[in-house]
Formats: sequence, structure tokens, C-alpha cells
Amino acid sequence: MPRYLFTTWEGGGHVQPMLLAALELKDRGHSVLILSDICNASDAAALGLHFLPWTKAPNQTGKRREDDRLKDHEADNPLEVIHRLIERVMAGPAQAYAEDTLSAIDTFRPDAVVTQELLLGVMAAAEARNLPLALFAANIWSLPTLPGVPPFGAGMLPANSDDERAMHAMVTQMSRGFFQVGLEELNAARSHLGLEGLNDLFAQLDAASLILIASSRAFDFGPDPLPKPFAYAGPYLADPAWIELEAVPAGTAPLVLVSFSSLYQAQEAALTNVIAALGRLPVRGLVTTGPTLDPAEFSHPDNVTVVRSASHADLLKQAAVFVTHAGHGSTLRPLMAGVPLLCLPMGRDQLDNAARVSARGAGLRLAPDAGIEPITAALAELLEDSRYRQAAAALGEAIRADQDQRSAATLLEGLLT
Repeated sequence: MPRYLFTTWEGGGHVQPMLLAALELKDRGHSVLILSDICNASDAAALGLHFLPWTKAPNQTGKRREDDRLKDHEADNPLEVIHRLIERVMAGPAQAYAEDTLSAIDTFRPDAVVTQELLLGVMAAAEARNLPLALFAANIWSLPTLPGVPPFGAGMLPANSDDERAMHAMVTQMSRGFFQVGLEELNAARSHLGLEGLNDLFAQLDAASLILIASSRAFDFGPDPLPKPFAYAGPYLADPAWIELEAVPAGTAPLVLVSFSSLYQAQEAALTNVIAALGRLPVRGLVTTGPTLDPAEFSHPDNVTVVRSASHADLLKQAAVFVTHAGHGSTLRPLMAGVPLLCLPMGRDQLDNAARVSARGAGLRLAPDAGIEPITAALAELLEDSRYRQAAAALGEAIRADQDQRSAATLLEGLLT
């Protein structure tokens, strides 16, 4: 049976979906190897997947706030976020990623390579070995290479006029230019592999004959049909291995779940305000802090429980509202349970996910520094106005249909034919 090498880096919510797609192939009888940061070894082991850590490439050992490689919450502006991404993931360590990938290729001998969409060094290594290559995006597409979608990062809606389309095209072209700062380092890595230099950093993505977007077509703003080699694979979502079971707070009041990023994004102030807002409402609040924050850091009223983790799969069945930073998984899973959202996006893909929620009437969006009063008012509106729950249920039903038809394994099998 074919052999697949999967590679990713520790960047939060994109790891688990790729592991689930790899498991799907494994369950079909294929051989699969995961190459990633050592802190993801336990997640792979929980699914019975073979794992190797990076050796020359950056190798994150833990998931605490001090372990985070990007620390993009420290960036002053979006351009600084791009530069951190280029220097610390995409181009700066490209040669190291390529060398680790070549070593895995030579020992595991895969028939195809599947990589997270930012690891340009892995793409170059697959190109150097002339192996079929697929990219796997565990969220909406984040790079300025897909026509017909709003520019990533600002929470824009689809263009409805020639002026808006022109503005989107201008923003996308500017974004492409910002990324070119990494072209010299990428070409140095390519030269080391015996490959010709590129004139555009994004030309490296052309080595892939398949780009999987592991999201829901019903949720996204993507064109229909997607241009090749893009394809929707459907959402791959589950509780991560480190989640602990947590009892539902006692009582009959509406249950409000709160969950921000598993990465550190300086979310203490937002969590503090949300907890205070919950204390003003006749609800049961359950707040999960994730691995980067200690629940003991947060004082809370009697109607709010603060824990490190809990099974959202179980609790969402009873939830009335979900409060979130609007990461991809933290957005789709409540919607699939028909639960409306209060989104406080902090960066990355979160503004765009929140825009997709609010545009469909399935929730509300506030700034991450919103005070206690507006958070309280937004929660009360979501609890009292049934239209939000109805819209969330309708969107969630469509997302569940996409999940039922998810196709990463089938598409990756097709990569070899």
C-alpha cells in the first residue's frame, strides 16, 4: 500500500486536523509517518500514528506560553506578523526543514508528501526528490494566492461591486509583496538542494499538485468551483489528546462555554472581562483556559467555573452560547452543534472566521479589548434572540453535511494516480 509522509509544525489548531486526515489514510491500510515538533508526539500517539520529531528544523518541546515560536501577540502591526512568519517558519528555517524532510524521505521512502501550507522547505525537498506533493490547510486559505476570496486577515466580506473587487485585488497584491522578503532565504535553501531559484516566493507552492482546504465550503467565502489545484476536503475536528473530562456545572440556567486559543495570545484581559460579564447574568459559565494559562490566575463569581480543559464534544450538546477567539475549530464545532457565537478575534484567521459567522447571523463579534458592559449586552442578546440560534443551526447543518462527506483520504489517494 502507498506510504504518506505528513509534516507540520506546532502552530495550534492546525495540527489535530492533519493528524485526523493521516488517521483516515491509516485506517484504509496505508502507511503513514508524522514529522513534527516533539510536543505533538503525544497527539500522534493517541491516534496510533508513527511519529518523528524535527532535528535540524525548529522543534518546540512544550505548549506553554513561553514555548510559542511566533509570539505574534507581541507584533505591533500586520507586517510584523508576516515578517515573524517568514523568519521563523516559512523561509528562515527552510533549509533545515528541507534537510529533515530529505532524511525522512530517505528512511521512510514515502510515495507522497503532505505538508502544512507554510513549510516551504518541505515543499522544496519533495520537489527535489520528484515526489507528489499535497498541501493541507486546516482552516480557510491564508495566503494571497487564491483568486475570488476576500483578502486574508482583516475580516473582509466578499466583494459586491467593481470598486470592492479592485480594492481586494490591490490589498492582495500588496500582501504578496510583503512576503517576498523571504525569497532570498528560500532560494538559498533551493540552491542547497540543487534547485533553480524562484522569482516569486509563492511559486514554491506550484510544486504541489493538490491543495486541500480542510474547512467547510458552506462556511467559507471561496469561489465555486475552486480553481485547481485547490479542493475542499471538509472539516477535520475533534478534541485534542490533552483534553480532560469536566462535569457540567450544576443547575438549570443556560450554559455558556468560553474557550480561547490553545496558544498564548495575551488573552488574560479578554478572559477576565468575559468572566466578569458572566457574573452579571443568570447563566452557568464554564471557562477553559487551555494549556498556556493557569486557571488559578482568574478569580470568578460563584456561577462561573474556570478549568484548564474540558470536552467540547460533550458540553456543546447543552450549551446556549459559545464565547471564543474565533479560531477555525473553535468556530466550526459550536456551529455544528447549533450554538451561536460571541467572537472576540485576536489575530491570525480569527477576524475572517468571525466575519463568516456574523455575515450569516450566527453570532456577534466584538473587539478583543471590549469591556464588561458590551460583552454583557452581547451575551444577553445572544441568549434572548432566538434568531441567532436558528441561524447557527442552519449553518451548522450545512457544515455537518460537509463533514459527513469529507474527502482528504480519497483526494490524497488520487494524488498517486
